[in-house]
Amino acid sequence: MMLVSIVILNWNGEEYLKKFLPELVRYSDVPGTEIVVADNASTDNSIRFIEEKYPEIRIIKLDSNYGFSGGYNRAFEALESKYFLLLNSDIEVTPGWMAPLLDRMEGDETIAACTPKIKDFNNRTFFEYAGAAGGYIDKYGYPFCRGRIFDHLEEDRGQYDDAVSVFWGSGACLMVRSDLYRQAGGLDDKFFAHMEEIDLCWRLKRMGYEIYFVPQSTVYHVGGGTLPKSNPMKTFLNFRNNLLLLYKNLPPGQRRRTISIRMLLDGISAFRFLLQWSPRDFLAVFRAHVAYYGMKSYYRGMHRNKSRENKAIFAEIYPGSIVVDFFLKGKKRFEQLNQ
Repeated sequence: MMLVSIVILNWNGEEYLKKFLPELVRYSDVPGTEIVVADNASTDNSIRFIEEKYPEIRIIKLDSNYGFSGGYNRAFEALESKYFLLLNSDIEVTPGWMAPLLDRMEGDETIAACTPKIKDFNNRTFFEYAGAAGGYIDKYGYPFCRGRIFDHLEEDRGQYDDAVSVFWGSGACLMVRSDLYRQAGGLDDKFFAHMEEIDLCWRLKRMGYEIYFVPQSTVYHVGGGTLPKSNPMKTFLNFRNNLLLLYKNLPPGQRRRTISIRMLLDGISAFRFLLQWSPRDFLAVFRAHVAYYGMKSYYRGMHRNKSRENKAIFAEIYPGSIVVDFFLKGKKRFEQLNQ
């Protein structure tokens, strides 16, 4: 049994593999570690490149593009490791990046998953959108990070260099206990991509475990490697999956009011897209709501599944509205929020 399986989910990412595999191989030298590439039926030369240049890397060939969730779930079925480490193909690791994550997990069995400091590959003194210094959500389900609120990225001045419990860790780089991953049900295949790691972390926290940010580990993320930021499909998945996230994890008594307010805020966002001359994103929001209504019946009655308690209140859920704080009160930095 391996100690750690570092798993890159690849889909036509040959250029990223060429760019970032050398450092990953060089700096992932912890004993008992394997590097695995799970390929979502790529049509480029990704597999040939790995087979020729890195024969020591294990390849799991999937027969279709199952998205982020489905791809990882199918890959993990073939692995026997104490820890799974999800790693995006567009991540640059740094010397010693892995040991602090492993030390944190080995030192505290109440921690189900942990994530490193994630910085911007192209603007290297700044945090990166996908994870920054650990993730949170507000009471309406809007995700944000220490170091990133909406599109505003902070410069890393060491202001978040403390190891803390957070609400979610980024799927761009996330170490998780394999047994708890399976007990929680893994990533939700129906999400396909986006928000799936937040959903997983929420379920793990409902099981009584912690998610940790580990600042001693740093990686650099390109971001937008599969779907660019302005892609309407990305808009659709984010809005649909955020509603599903709330429906799945909130207690029934809290669910209706929270989702009603969230859908109203989504409507405001949709019209903001229209004012920004983004009609396809405008339509994507409403398509997301239609899809949510079509899918939520699948999750009905599942709230208690995989959970030890019907717990909804966590210190890492911001009790205010990040929308109000950011857009109306001008609070752009995490440290400005009312803790």
